[in-house]
Amino acid sequence: MSLDSLTSQKEAGAAPATGPMLQVMGRRWMVVAGHPLAAQAAARILEAGGNAIDAGCAAGMMLGVVHPDMVSFAGVAPILVHLAKSGETFEVSGVGPYPKRATAEFYRERHGGQIPSGLLRTVVPASPDAWCAALERWGTKTFAEVAAPAMECAEHGFPLSLFSAYQFGRAADKIRRYPTSAAIYLKDGQAPPAGHLLVETELAQTIKTMATAELKARSRGRAGAIHAARDAFYKGDIAARIADFHAKEGGLLTREDLAEFSVEVAPALKTTFGDYEVATCGFWCQGPVLIQMLNLIEGYDMRALGHNTPRALHIMTEAMKLAFADREAYYGDPLHVKVPADGLLSKEYARARRALIREDQAWPDLPPAGDPLGLRAVANGGHGVSGHAAIEPGGSLDTSYLCVVDAEGNAFSATPSDPGVDSPVIPGVGCVVSPRGSQGWLTPGHASEVAPGKRPRLTPAPSLVLRGGRAFMPFGTPGGDVQQQAMLQVFLNVTAHGMTPQQAVEAPRVATRSFPDSFWPHAHAPGVLEAERRLAPETRAALSALGHKVAEWPEWDWRAGGVCAIVARPDGVLMGGADPRRGALAIGW
Repeated sequence: MSLDSLTSQKEAGAAPATGPMLQVMGRRWMVVAGHPLAAQAAARILEAGGNAIDAGCAAGMMLGVVHPDMVSFAGVAPILVHLAKSGETFEVSGVGPYPKRATAEFYRERHGGQIPSGLLRTVVPASPDAWCAALERWGTKTFAEVAAPAMECAEHGFPLSLFSAYQFGRAADKIRRYPTSAAIYLKDGQAPPAGHLLVETELAQTIKTMATAELKARSRGRAGAIHAARDAFYKGDIAARIADFHAKEGGLLTREDLAEFSVEVAPALKTTFGDYEVATCGFWCQGPVLIQMLNLIEGYDMRALGHNTPRALHIMTEAMKLAFADREAYYGDPLHVKVPADGLLSKEYARARRALIREDQAWPDLPPAGDPLGLRAVANGGHGVSGHAAIEPGGSLDTSYLCVVDAEGNAFSATPSDPGVDSPVIPGVGCVVSPRGSQGWLTPGHASEVAPGKRPRLTPAPSLVLRGGRAFMPFGTPGGDVQQQAMLQVFLNVTAHGMTPQQAVEAPRVATRSFPDSFWPHAHAPGVLEAERRLAPETRAALSALGHKVAEWPEWDWRAGGVCAIVARPDGVLMGGADPRRGALAIGW
């Protein structure tokens, strides 16, 4: 009873097919991923008896192979896991810290106040440890079993997707800066066409090295052997190759930085919204922005406001701005910054902040941050962003996403990332090592100011919705700062407007840019509200009349995100939503 999806793709701004796409459904399990081969990898593991965690890790590692324009095998991978048996929901902190030698003063004094492209953006890669940590704690398969699809594609090659070919075409000049990257990702010095067989021999060997270490440690049991696989990356020859290349090429990452790293596992953050609980990762990423947005709009009847009406979109946009103002003022690595978490997530604080939403007028720029400690609408001094350059955001390459629900009701939600164009491929490793340092700040006192051993504030941030203590909808998206905005709209499309997940992800979207962008150099476009052209012209005109500077996206725009979602109905039917903007795929059985 398997139902395939994606009879057509609206990739790279291509015109869509008429009418809604096929709604994929299943009874036993469901997977949705940002690349068809990642979805197939997860399906393969599920058919072999694996659970949602096994399948999610397989899809995540596969994305690091087949989607290198958006994801690195040695990048970031924030994860949420819901365990059906215990009812618990956990986060895995899939982002690593800056090297110990990285300081804000280093960039200010030696690099002209810039965080330059290349090795100097590198943070400790988190995704290999994140996949292994999740697999070790909650999976049932071995690392070798779960990594087999990714290793197979890396070793023997895979046809480059239309979307990836488009992105490599956009980034070809960046790739040419790095000979080790151009040797893999370009063909005769030019961007490869769709269908090009991309082979990643060195990356296949990296995965084999980890699998071999696991095999040699099998006497330590499944969990111990998986840990040996991750140690092969962080403490063995792979780590040596990474550190040696940094030492040779002027990077900052050392073997000590790699050897001392480990991800954190903790209970997920949650809020309630009507009958639902919404879980996110912590303040080391922008995940809590979604919680704050939901708390802010909870005072409105979103169903009664209607879908994509001017008033509904205006209220959502102003709530987004308020949440982003607090992100700008307070979000940072909780191991280095005292984040007023309880206040930021409280309903009382949201009620105070909600008073700043003016239904007849848009904030022309980012509103002032609030006072979460005093539960007041505005902090003393306002934490304004005046003085930031008004630059148009550049549409940085970003991320992918995957989610899985299995027959037992376990759920997995992850947003792996780190494109292969912002830093050189490490020779002998076969991929870029996390250039997520581009999300740091050099402003003294900023909550996300660069510091040794500190994690940058991450944009990738999955979510997982619960209902009655059970997984209802794992969902997420690529898109940088658009992520939480697109997720809010899709969540409401499902919960307030009764859409199927496929309808919900296909509906036209908007995104505000009225805040400093998370990527260096933190572009800022005050008042700009981007909207897909499918949004009714009269709606866009009404938003303009309220003071929004409406900028038009194409009808189907990849910059609006690539949301994937699974809805678990009370009758046991699973429904998958795969965003056609980036060629995602849902598979159900």
